[in-house]
Amino acid sequence: MSAFALLVLPALAACAATSASEGPVRLGQVAYVSGPRVRVDRVIEDSRCPVGTQCVWAGRLVVRATVLGGRWSRQVDLTLGVPVDIADGKLTLVEAGPAPRTGKPPPYRFTFRFQGGL
Repeated sequence: MSAFALLVLPALAACAATSASEGPVRLGQVAYVSGPRVRVDRVIEDSRCPVGTQCVWAGRLVVRATVLGGRWSRQVDLTLGVPVDIADGKLTLVEAGPAPRTGKPPPYRFTFRFQGGL
């Protein structure tokens, strides 16, 4: 393999890992949300009940995300279903993959909605 390929392939792989999407996205991917772009950086809390179980408390999901717009960026904590003021509108984490099952990595896929804007 040439030296050029050794330098270019890792850079291309990094671009693919942070590509933007309009649909549901995974951790580290960027979603276009009717204006701003949103990248989920990490899951802070997931105390939701796993699928197929009964729980006394439904739990909640909180993620730390970076919101990008024009020439600005801002880190926010988003709780599933709770709108947050961003720029001239409200950003909501509206859907996420199922809660993690014990012993398996969670198959998180996140969907957002942005209401407002000019």
